Amino acid sequence: MRLAALFFSLFVPLGVFAETPNYVGSDQCVECHADEAKEWAASHHALAWTQVNEGHVKADFDGVRFDHDGMSVEFVHTDDLPQARVTEKDGVETLYDVHSVVGIEPLQQYLFETEPGRLQSFDVVWDTENQRWFHLYPDQDLPPDDGLHWTGPYKNWNARCAECHATGFEKNYDALTRSYDSAQAEIGVGCEACHGPGSAHIDWTQGQSLSADQGEFGFTLNWGRGRVEEEIQQCAGCHSRREAHGDGNPIPGTPYHDAYNMAVLRPGLYHPDGQILDEVYVYGSFLQSKMYGQGVGCMNCHNPHSAELKAEGNGVCTQCHSLAGNPDFPTLTAKDYNTPTHHHHPEDSEGAQCKSCHMIERVYMGVDGRRDHSFRIPRPDLGLGEDACTDCHQTKDQAWATSQIEVWFPETTHRGPHFGAVFQAAMTGQAGAPDDLLAIAIDAETAGIVRATAAYLLQPYATGEIALRTAPLLLDPDPLVRANAAPLQRQATLTDRVQRLEPLLSDPMRNVRISAAKEFLNVPSQSLTSDQQARVAQSMGEWQDAIANRLDFPETHLILGGMALTFRNAPAAERAFREVVTLDPQRAEAWPMLVQLAQINRGPEAALEALKEGLAMLPEDPGLLQLKSQLSP
Repeated sequence: MRLAALFFSLFVPLGVFAETPNYVGSDQCVECHADEAKEWAASHHALAWTQVNEGHVKADFDGVRFDHDGMSVEFVHTDDLPQARVTEKDGVETLYDVHSVVGIEPLQQYLFETEPGRLQSFDVVWDTENQRWFHLYPDQDLPPDDGLHWTGPYKNWNARCAECHATGFEKNYDALTRSYDSAQAEIGVGCEACHGPGSAHIDWTQGQSLSADQGEFGFTLNWGRGRVEEEIQQCAGCHSRREAHGDGNPIPGTPYHDAYNMAVLRPGLYHPDGQILDEVYVYGSFLQSKMYGQGVGCMNCHNPHSAELKAEGNGVCTQCHSLAGNPDFPTLTAKDYNTPTHHHHPEDSEGAQCKSCHMIERVYMGVDGRRDHSFRIPRPDLGLGEDACTDCHQTKDQAWATSQIEVWFPETTHRGPHFGAVFQAAMTGQAGAPDDLLAIAIDAETAGIVRATAAYLLQPYATGEIALRTAPLLLDPDPLVRANAAPLQRQATLTDRVQRLEPLLSDPMRNVRISAAKEFLNVPSQSLTSDQQARVAQSMGEWQDAIANRLDFPETHLILGGMALTFRNAPAAERAFREVVTLDPQRAEAWPMLVQLAQINRGPEAALEALKEGLAMLPEDPGLLQLKSQLSP
């Protein structure tokens, strides 16, 4: 039996079947589950992706023209079919049919099929509140040959978006033809996207007996059975910033860390104190919260079928945070929080809303406000650039906010040391960072994602001593910690490295096995026993499978190029970097490598030809200009 199949069998108790049922479609659920289906039908899940003929198009296609930065588009109707006549910056004009519709509010985006099977997300979108067209990236110069142009790989629907807007999605990318043959059981987030394929459940309703591995009702994930962590992980599959290992939707009930490599609180995605910065989709912030640590799940606040909050205003918070408390969470302090003596703002004002202080909002995609789910206490005293107080009081500074909070809460215990100060020091190269990061990484009382981030930030400081002191993290209960601790063993002696990392090759979570496999790239095979070599090969195979599912990503070929260089395979490295610039000619880091590899593999003339190509795309690139001075006769 393959090792992957062996570990897959361990997940049956979580609802993943040894033999996966078939998808039957949400319409099969309506007759028996009418109330839930009614709530779901109007939800953002059901309307995450819809067909044009389903009547959800909100935008004005009545001959409206939109101009931006040298490009123009006219939105028209032809035979009741919405279309867009796009004139690009290079003068090329194309008439596109609207293939399908993304979302319902506060903005709506439209997909065009630019080649058979290839769907692209158009950058000019409809603001449903203000009834206007607007460009998602008004400050970016995006000519048609830029990978970030709407026709490029980063705006490809099949690769970047569809799996979270569809049910039973399979990407089916052909790397040889660079084409897609994608398929899904249902567009939109249907019933089976969360509950799992329904054929066994249908069999159960018709009186057929279920096998032992098919659970109580025939679903791959049974909600509301006290398995809060599994439910959270199911939501997190789409509501997180992560890298998928598979080709499409994992079967509901698949453990998160078996399906994804989650992004930690790294620079560019989060602020040093863990507040949201880029579009990170909730889960990473929620994992930082005390609520998560005390067993609160998504459905404590959200109706799972309508996707709406369970109460209005502060009511969603006071269902637990009140004098009555909540018996499900006995550690709560019974206290009246919905009062000016706590929030110090006029009643019913924006400042009196729990979310204003404890869930800062950031706007993405131009108009889409999303809230930080770390439920943090405002800390303007940290001086890390973002806080809820100066979000609203924009004419004030953080010193003012700090003093105001000190007056309101003079005896608070919430002004102590914070990991954000340590992360800020590490990101700016300040002295003392390694020791402080190490203290966070090994502190079992700290949230797992924070400890994993500390391990991630320790990598540039790695030494044999740090490898020794972080070795216990390889056995940590949190797979995110284990996965991010593995690279810290690079500076250990070869014997210690192999001994410590070998158990991770048999970890229950695929992401941890892959993380360990990467660390064996530079381990000589002759230093391993035959059994160790077999385990490395199996985990390496899982990594290769994951990479194979992302061959439509330019960044994947950068990784493949680096791997080829590690193995001193210059021809393979050149092919990888060539694919990078084929998919995205603007990837500046790939062109100099391609020029140098062309010279190694095929001589000076080939290098000059590659250099000419690169300079045509990036005439001001410093790396290419330096090579030009070196290669010029």
